[in-house]
This record gives sequence, structure tokens and C-alpha cells, in this order.
Amino acid sequence: MRMFPGLLAAAMSAATAMGGSLTPAQAAPDVVVSIKPIHSLVAAVMHGVGEPGLIVEGAASPHSYSLRPSQARSLSEADIVFWVGHELEAFLEKPIETLGSNARSVELIDTEGLVRLGFREGATFERHGHGEDDHDEDAHEEHGHGEDDHDHEEHGHEEHAHDAVDAHVWLDPENARRMVHAIEHVLAEADPANAARYEANADALMGRLTALREDVQGIVAPVRERPFVVFHDAYHYFEERFGLHAAGSVTASPETVPGAARVREIQARIRDLGATCVFAEPQFTPKLIKVVTEGTEARTGILDPLGASLEPGPDLYGTLLTDMASSFRACLEPRS
Repeated sequence: MRMFPGLLAAAMSAATAMGGSLTPAQAAPDVVVSIKPIHSLVAAVMHGVGEPGLIVEGAASPHSYSLRPSQARSLSEADIVFWVGHELEAFLEKPIETLGSNARSVELIDTEGLVRLGFREGATFERHGHGEDDHDEDAHEEHGHGEDDHDHEEHGHEEHAHDAVDAHVWLDPENARRMVHAIEHVLAEADPANAARYEANADALMGRLTALREDVQGIVAPVRERPFVVFHDAYHYFEERFGLHAAGSVTASPETVPGAARVREIQARIRDLGATCVFAEPQFTPKLIKVVTEGTEARTGILDPLGASLEPGPDLYGTLLTDMASSFRACLEPRS
């Protein structure tokens, strides 16, 4: 399997090939980014010009994040704020309107040509039949849901709103390519003196994303037909791109504790389908996974859609996707 080389080195080589120096033409715009995977893409495009700031650090989740005073100050001083959108980082809406009112706010979920999928309703999912071989790369329609498909958690917690868009768009490397193009455009428009550098970095990154897609496909190919259960429905884009099949999710929303009825439904689903693995996430308590797998033969694994333990920077995105692919394979692969 081909290793994913550093985006940093690739960007430097591309810039040198274009005849550029490593000294920026002028000070970079002050850029702040919401989450690690998006920060990684922005950092790669900005390499040699400046370093973007990061808001959600460590193992924190954007679903329940609160700004620290230092981060509020960074927002107030920013020229550009890149984030996925209110669908994911609702905590940023008001701060961007107030503290970051002088900054250009870029919601990357609105990127032209982005593949956008809807949330799958209920505790169990139906397979749509998409995969690496039949995924429409030009499709960017939202997948709607029928009104009768809605379900609610116990204790009155609602699931995702009707026709809501799944915001985990970065987990499809083709979406990452489209976001990189948008990021380059915004940066070049704000900082035309460094536009050539942004373009060179973006071109190098595009090449690495193409290779990354091939690497991930090779890793998961042997386990594409094996069903599994995820903690919450965060992996739709990754599954659709690479032909994997989640049989359901433990909880509809990471902030919601599933009721007893949902737990029983998932346990039955695991037994009926022979689901090989139930995946937890480092951002949330693993106790629920133990409860759900009790009395079944399913193994447990961990999927990290945000790079909780990874060092922020231009190489994080590639490591994030290859680590996720390796986690799928390690937990789903048959054992003798």
C-alpha cells in the first residue's frame, strides 16, 4: 500500500517548481478555522504564507463546544473564518455575527458542487447501493426523507430535522477537493499578492487527495460487504464514497442518550444481521457501546471523524482518512 506523504513537503515542492520563494510576499490574512480536518486543508493551502488558527482543539466535539476567551479574541481579530456551517458548529453562529462581524465568514457546506447527503432516520439504516464504483461524482443533491420516516428518541429528544443536511462533508475526499478549490479562491481574493502560492499549494494538495482516495479504497476493499453499527450517523459520506455499509447508529444525535427501546432495537439489528463491529468515538463516552454489544458477538472499534489525537496541521487530513479506513478494516476483517 502506498503511504500518504506529507502535504507540507508536496506544497513546498510545488511552490519551488513554480519559481516561488519560501518568503511570503506580504503578511498573510488572519485566518481562523473551526475544526481540525478543515484546518488541515486550509493550513496546506496557506503553507509558506501563514498559519491559520484553530478553534476546536484536542478531543473536543463541535456538537457541544464553548468558546474560550482567547478564541473569542481570535475571532474578533480574524479577517477570514472558515467553518463547515451552522449544521455542525451551531456554537459559532452568534460569535461570528458579533465578535467576527468584520471577518469574511465562509461556510464550506455551501461550496459549489459539493456532494451533500441527508441524515438517515431511525436506529437502523437501509442500504442505498452506492459505492466507489457507482457514486455519481457530479451529484450534489440533498437526499430527502419521507415525513413518515421521522422517529424520536425517548425523553422527548428529537432526531435530525426533516430534510436536514449531514454536515460531515469532509469525510468524502472528493468533497475535500471541492473545498480546497473554494479555500484557494477565498484566500487569493483576500490576498492577491500571494495568489500564486495559494494556487501552487492547492494544486499539490489536489494531487495528494487523489492518491489518498485510491489508498483508502485499497484499505477498505476487503471488508466492503460486512455490516457494522456506528455511534452516531457521522460516516454517511465515507460509506457512500467507499462502498461501506452501516446497519444503524446507537444514537440519532451525539448529545442525546438513547432510550431503552432504541438500545433493544440496535441489539436485535446486530444479532439479525450478524453485524461484525460496533464503533465508538473518542469524543463521547464508550459505555453505551458496551451496553449495545452486550449479548452479541460484535466486536468494538473506534472511529474518529475529527482527528482527536492527531496533531493539527497540513498532514492531518490524510492521516485522518487512512486511520479511519484502517479502523474499519481491523474491526471488520474476518478472524480465524
